[in-house]
Amino acid sequence: MAQEAPGQQPSSRPADADRGRDSEDRHTTIPPAPQTSQSTPSGQAQAATPGHLFNGQVALVTGASSGIGRATAVAFGRAGARVVLANRSVEGGQQTARLIEAAGGEALFVPTDVTQPDQVQAMVRAAVDRYGRLDCAFNNAGGGVRRGTVTECTEEDWDYTMDSYLKSVWLCMKEELLQMRVQGSGAIVNNASVDGLRGFAQSASYCAAKHGVVGLTRAAGLQYAREGIRVNAVCPGWVRTPPVQGYMERTPQARDQILQDEPIGRLAEPEEIAAAVVWLCSAAASFMVGHALPVDGGYMA
Repeated sequence: MAQEAPGQQPSSRPADADRGRDSEDRHTTIPPAPQTSQSTPSGQAQAATPGHLFNGQVALVTGASSGIGRATAVAFGRAGARVVLANRSVEGGQQTARLIEAAGGEALFVPTDVTQPDQVQAMVRAAVDRYGRLDCAFNNAGGGVRRGTVTECTEEDWDYTMDSYLKSVWLCMKEELLQMRVQGSGAIVNNASVDGLRGFAQSASYCAAKHGVVGLTRAAGLQYAREGIRVNAVCPGWVRTPPVQGYMERTPQARDQILQDEPIGRLAEPEEIAAAVVWLCSAAASFMVGHALPVDGGYMA
């Protein structure tokens, strides 16, 4: 489920997933959103083919250089969205952009450290400057889990994990919401984790951060639902990302335990998480607000 490979024996469940200001004057006033993936004025979702769900719309994906983020960016592109990619890895971001373009889509890569407020503001500004609006956002970036129990966790570990997995989501949501409020529409999905729905003793800071993402999602969902903006989260279980795959190959015992712990008997593919994100941003999920959706092969059942 995670961007980082677990550092402890996985007899307990997974420890991570792949993973503004009040003024609105810096955000652009734009025409109404195309109604291909949002609700019609009557509140009923329009039918659309998968390849045209997001025609004319703009989707932002952070942490888009690999894993869940890359799969989601590619899925948005295939569904007709113009995709804004944001992550620190220039090479990885450009590779994702090329994948989207090779499939006939349109992409803009913006190098971004989502823990830095000025860079997050510049990320949203770049999207709006290029495309005039922002319809969907997947706040996925995060990395570098510092593991340990409550007493083992240092202050440095705590701050690093909170910055990477919680503060970053808050910073992105602030800027995205400011633009979406100008438009009067939008959909945001945050990448949480099954560890945001349960306790995980071996990684207290990560567990707390992901619970924070779920709480932030619910609070924002309630706050902005009447402004035409939906906020939800996905909570992945184990996902076959490169770090997790490498960890399992290095540690056969851990691999066997992970597969035993998964009721479905396998890891998720990044594309399966991406499908849930794209659905949550589409008109098919127009009544989903403030929900933390497990995509976990039955892990939390």
